[in-house]
Amino acid sequence: MKNELRYFFSALMFYTRLPCPPFKDYDPEDLNKATRYFPLIGWIIGLISVCFYLAGTWLFGFYTGILFSLMVGVLATGAFHEDGLADAFDGFGGGWTKARILEIMKDSRIGTYGSVSLIFLFGLKYLALAELLSHTSEKLIIILLFINYHALSRLTAISISFTTAYSRDDATSKVKPIATHHSRKEIAGAFITGLLPLAALAACHISYLIVIVPLSLLYYFSRRYFIHWIDGYTGDCLGAVEQIAECLCLLTFVALWKFM
Repeated sequence: MKNELRYFFSALMFYTRLPCPPFKDYDPEDLNKATRYFPLIGWIIGLISVCFYLAGTWLFGFYTGILFSLMVGVLATGAFHEDGLADAFDGFGGGWTKARILEIMKDSRIGTYGSVSLIFLFGLKYLALAELLSHTSEKLIIILLFINYHALSRLTAISISFTTAYSRDDATSKVKPIATHHSRKEIAGAFITGLLPLAALAACHISYLIVIVPLSLLYYFSRRYFIHWIDGYTGDCLGAVEQIAECLCLLTFVALWKFM
């Protein structure tokens, strides 16, 4: 149990900016085992986001509440995944060889492709949340929707690392420590914590399970794309998939509400 807590707090420390207890016996290898809790981090970010949405809506209004939920999600993670999305778009948009793509993604500066991708990303998230949340006032459903789109997006992203080789030949990437071997415990833990919120949502209405289809397609085609261009994945690739998966979850839920 003590080890599992250490793995969990390793995940919390690596994937968020939330306070964690200090480690006296921290081991970089813990980051490998911490991947089992990556979707669980989505639960936490989803809960924080929905609290700020509800508080912001009560105090200032519906649309301000939505903006608050997006802002706190970025603050809680330190824009970790958004940074990956921007770097990935810059890399794949501006590079035509593996070496050049990896070089661009490693650059801390943001380019045109990255800037445009973030503008469309936040615009799409905001509009999708506004459309989705305008259809329901049930607190339980709202809470589950927030938890699901954060947990499922992280599960989709981390699944790529379970089945794909790491692209870089050096150890300069910030996710290199978690890009190596994953045991069955990491894979099983990620899928259990990633799918439990969806099971709860499906108990309210079975059609929510349809969200697995677009996320599976995203996993398949993004993995194939990364392998084609850079022979694997990088941390920026995972960040990009996580953010695109968030949008896909929200858009799928919006489409479902139109027919439910």
